[in-house]
Formats: sequence, C-alpha cells, structure tokens
Amino acid sequence: MMKNIQSLFPSALVMLAITFGFVSCKEEDPFLDRDVAPVLVDIVGAPFGAPIASEPTVTYSATAEKLTLSARLLELDKTNILDHTKGIDSIPVPNLAIKITLRTGAVLGEVTSDAQGVVKLEKTWADLGVTAPKAGSITKISWSGSHKGIAFTRFSQVQAN
Repeated sequence: MMKNIQSLFPSALVMLAITFGFVSCKEEDPFLDRDVAPVLVDIVGAPFGAPIASEPTVTYSATAEKLTLSARLLELDKTNILDHTKGIDSIPVPNLAIKITLRTGAVLGEVTSDAQGVVKLEKTWADLGVTAPKAGSITKISWSGSHKGIAFTRFSQVQAN
C-alpha cells in the first residue's frame, strides 16, 4: 500500500504544479480601462452623489432658451489618505481643455477650466439636436480631455422636464 502512494507522489506534484500555474495566471480584462482617470468630472446640476459608474442627468425646462452645460474638474490629492483627520482633498484643475460633444460625435464646443476648475458652455435645445423639446427628451453628452498625459471621458445626460 505504501509503495502505491509513493509511486503516485511525483505525478501528484506535477499535477499540483500545473494547477497552480493555471490559477496564478493574471489575465487583463479587455473591457476595462487600464488607467484610472486623473480628473474627477463633477457634472454641475446633477443630483448630489450621483454614482461615478452612472450617467448623471441634469434637467432643464423644455421651454428654456439657453442651457448651461457645466462641470467642475477636480484632482484628488491622496497625500493624507491615512490620516482620518485630514483625508483626501479635492483640488480644482485650472486651465484644462475639455471637448464637449454629443455621443453622435457632433462637437458642441471646446472650453478651458477657470481658476476654480469650472467649465461652462451655453447651448440651445436645437444645438443639442432637439428641435422640439418635450418632457422626457434626453440628449447624451461626453466630456473629454487629457491631464498628466492620460486621456479621460465622462458621460452625462441632459433631460427636458
């Protein structure tokens, strides 16, 4: 009986090594970005605390003549992340060029953030591709830029009420 176990031992070690070899392989996820966005794009007018993973929606009256698309650009300073009395700080990102487009690719405009990290662009419903806005009309928007050599894009929506 002992001889049978001893003869199986080398085979078991080989199988174990192969199993660990397959389990320990790290495979990159092809559907996720490899870089973390260097800038937090906070859409002004969206409900507070809109999850980062969702598309924040800003509502405007269907009869509004001008819509102000606005966002705050913030860089997160994590220097004091381990000090609970200070924590993470949000620092405005000034002089950052942002391209605002419809998801169809139509460019709405290019703006540069001010000293407080705010970008603003005034448009009409027609500029957003909505000729006759009515309650529930939605337009999807992209905010794109590059900071510290890393490109980023934030999605949002504009909805008529």
